[in-house]
Amino acid sequence: MGLGYYMVKEVMKEIGNKSREFYEFVLPPVDVVMQNDKLLVSIDMPGFDKKDIKLRIHGHILSINAKRETVDEGTIIWRQRPNVVDKKVRLPMRVKDDEDLGASAKYQDGVLVLSIPIKSGKNITIE
Repeated sequence: MGLGYYMVKEVMKEIGNKSREFYEFVLPPVDVVMQNDKLLVSIDMPGFDKKDIKLRIHGHILSINAKRETVDEGTIIWRQRPNVVDKKVRLPMRVKDDEDLGASAKYQDGVLVLSIPIKSGKNITIE
């Protein structure tokens, strides 16, 4: 039973590692909602500390980067939560590099909510 148990344990550990890698690729889930004069982006990021989360908008791409340090105490049986997030989200608007967005972000209960004001275009008068 010793060899069989060891093999099953190693296979399960490898499945857990591949599963976590898959979740790091797919996660976090992101919702983008246009509400009145702002764009709300909600990102589920439980377990991350807000000081470890970096947000950047370049053009029409929102970059979400975060890294979590884990302390392994005891024997790990299964680990699936992502330790790293590197996700890009296409926004329905373009932002110039020198433009002041006036965006704000709030992180509470594992959910990061980014609010980006939508600037409407300038009216054109017809002569």
